[in-house]
Amino acid sequence: MKKDIRISAMFPCYNDSETILKLVDSVEVKLKKFTLDYEIIVVDDFSTDGARDLLLKKAKENPKLKVVLHEKNMGYGVTIVDGLKNASYEYFFYTDGDGQYDPSEIEKLIKILDDDTALVNGYKILRDDPFYRIIIGKLYNTFMKFFFGIKLKDIDCDFRIIKKDVFKDEKFFSKSGTICIEMIKKIELKGCKVKQVGVKHYEREFGRSQFFNFKRLFFVFLHLIVLWYNLIAKRV
Repeated sequence: MKKDIRISAMFPCYNDSETILKLVDSVEVKLKKFTLDYEIIVVDDFSTDGARDLLLKKAKENPKLKVVLHEKNMGYGVTIVDGLKNASYEYFFYTDGDGQYDPSEIEKLIKILDDDTALVNGYKILRDDPFYRIIIGKLYNTFMKFFFGIKLKDIDCDFRIIKKDVFKDEKFFSKSGTICIEMIKKIELKGCKVKQVGVKHYEREFGRSQFFNFKRLFFVFLHLIVLWYNLIAKRV
């Protein structure tokens, strides 16, 4: 059943104390079964709900778990890039720490992964969210595909395996959730092979999204303008 691959599986964590340890355990079961070797990385973006203490205790019990702590809140983009920088193995998997995706579905991604694939990305089979978030998500996907020319089916599905070498010596601009747009577009600009597979999406049980507030959305909009200029306008 095992593939001759080594994977660094990473979770960004911000006040996800109710879910993060379950996610670590869930992904480890599949990594043991389907990979030659693995590590699990959690980058905690200055949680204040006790998640840090839980993670540090877990890391003492599990040598496969690496915990990276931010000493102040740095943002989603910085958190993902820090996970990538701390990854030791050739493939880098990440999904969010809030439990809206099931890490055990990494099995689906691993099964279709091959040597010349740079990205295996999930897409939501059915989004389990309030109606207004479903609408916003669809609009976001539509606009990002149009303005950035992205071909990926579901840009907003943070459930992916990336071949780490594709970003060798790469510098990233994004500090926020726009990191997903930046990574995907850079992969597409390189002409790399991409595969996609459907995954389940679940309603958020604990906490609340950090994305849906006006201040954050305003800064995301500004970041997208600069990102579009750097990735698209400067290449025309």
